[in-house]
Amino acid sequence: MWNTMERRAVSSIIFDFDNTLVDTAGAGRIAIQKVCELLKSMHVPESHIKDICDHFLRKLLHESFDPSEGKTIDDVRIHHWYEALQETQGTDPDAALASSCYYTWNNTRLQVLTLTPEVRSLLEELQKNYKLLLITNGDTQTQWEKIEAVGCKGLFSLVVVGGDHPEQKPARSIFTHCFESAGVQPQDCVMVGDSLSTDIQGGIDAGVRATVWINSDCKSLPLGSVTPDYTLPSVLNLNDVLLELS
Repeated sequence: MWNTMERRAVSSIIFDFDNTLVDTAGAGRIAIQKVCELLKSMHVPESHIKDICDHFLRKLLHESFDPSEGKTIDDVRIHHWYEALQETQGTDPDAALASSCYYTWNNTRLQVLTLTPEVRSLLEELQKNYKLLLITNGDTQTQWEKIEAVGCKGLFSLVVVGGDHPEQKPARSIFTHCFESAGVQPQDCVMVGDSLSTDIQGGIDAGVRATVWINSDCKSLPLGSVTPDYTLPSVLNLNDVLLELS
């Protein structure tokens, strides 16, 4: 009887991608700076430039994208820039400028996005003892472009992009798909991510062995928030948790 009660060792680690393994937020800030330089070179008044970028970022934050409507994510985001220019300047902007803003922002972001040597080394080390899985929310094209840009696909036994599935994190269905495809049980897995509402909540609902919140800004846990099992300032501290769980 005691055998069934014995806790199994962790055999698999599920990682989130953005702001967990790669600094997407940092890459985004550099990309916005490049757009500011572009707008300045196009003689857009300096007093407007910050507002234009802020408008775009707000639209990005509240974006809803349905590929069945026949538009690409590129179309949608070019339109975000078009509206941001229009709302700030009060006139219909040049469509070519909106397009330039988008491609400058997107290409810069992909160029500077990187898996640091330290994080790559950590994953290569973990790969020797654990099955590594990646679940990332977001539009199919956007997420695969980023994964491709940092060249990390080979470090994972399975890569799951939310946009390829009917539901994204924290929905249990995407975790179930992950467990079944990778041939692992929820209690064999640790979920590691920076989002309390998607990664930590999703991991808890899916029944993983432990959740690890990557809190790089050292924020305090919001009132009424889900509580992670562990909190780390960086994914690079993950071995401390794994030692405790072994």
